[in-house]
Amino acid sequence: MKLAGPQLERPRIVVMGGGTGLSVMLRGLKQKPLDITAIVTVADDGGSSGILRSELQMPPPGDIRNVLTALADVEPLMADLLKYRFSSGSGLAGHSLGNLILAAMTDISGDFVTGVRELSRVFAVRGRVLPAAGEAVVLHAEMEDGSVVSGESKIPEAGGRIKRVFLEPTHVEPLPEAVEAIERADAILIGPGSLYTSILPNLLVPKLAEAVVASQAVKIFICNVMTQPGETDNYSVGDHLQAVYDHVGHQLFDYVIVNNGDIPAQVLDKYAEQGARPVQLDLESVTGQGYKVVADTLVLFRTYLRHDADRLSQHIYQLVQNWILRRR
Repeated sequence: MKLAGPQLERPRIVVMGGGTGLSVMLRGLKQKPLDITAIVTVADDGGSSGILRSELQMPPPGDIRNVLTALADVEPLMADLLKYRFSSGSGLAGHSLGNLILAAMTDISGDFVTGVRELSRVFAVRGRVLPAAGEAVVLHAEMEDGSVVSGESKIPEAGGRIKRVFLEPTHVEPLPEAVEAIERADAILIGPGSLYTSILPNLLVPKLAEAVVASQAVKIFICNVMTQPGETDNYSVGDHLQAVYDHVGHQLFDYVIVNNGDIPAQVLDKYAEQGARPVQLDLESVTGQGYKVVADTLVLFRTYLRHDADRLSQHIYQLVQNWILRRR
């Protein structure tokens, strides 16, 4: 009788960010043999999340709900149900059903972190979803003209160029499980997502940033396909990396994954009307700073431009596998 060999451990990856871009990528990554921990920002203060945050004194559930849905092993109809947003009803209009369920689970379990953990179990989430902190934080932006804009949802609407963002409280404590996940990780992925309002808020939590800097994991930045009006107008790939460096004080990444595929002219025109354009790869500048660049056609267009989750996750999986092999 042939005995089975030892089971290889799945590579442990930590993904940090928030917003739609992160959820799209996670839908691809959950199909790979990976041990995934998603660390999600708690700075959101707009829409349904902002209302629940204000009225129930809880961290905003929206980004967490998006990530839970992306990683959940449920029927498509259930995923649609979690994303369902009420269009009418006094007090209900604008609320996502998934946000309300997460708010209810928080009340039942006694705290937000336990509520997220229990909902992850109910929906058979492939991996762990952790808020960056156990309390809501307020995100502020200092603009180039010296003015300060308060509130994550208000920053892109301010109309100026952002100099820096910062949190209140300044010394917010991260979840110990989040720090531990970073310390044990084989790979740390940051992005895609809104640079100043989804990605950087996680790195502004002091102990999280310190853990990322100290980690021996491979660190990968997944750059957005398009610039974001009010946040990254006219930003190149190098500008995104420089913003991270300016806030953290360290060159974090080993690899940068970028899209270099063509986007149809009619799609570009649609986005140009909103003030967005493709993020340009300033290759010489980026590689000159020591970053290794992985460039490929990584974009899909249906109603909106999105990363090709399957192709992106394949690149990430290969980089992680190669990194682990080199360390053995």
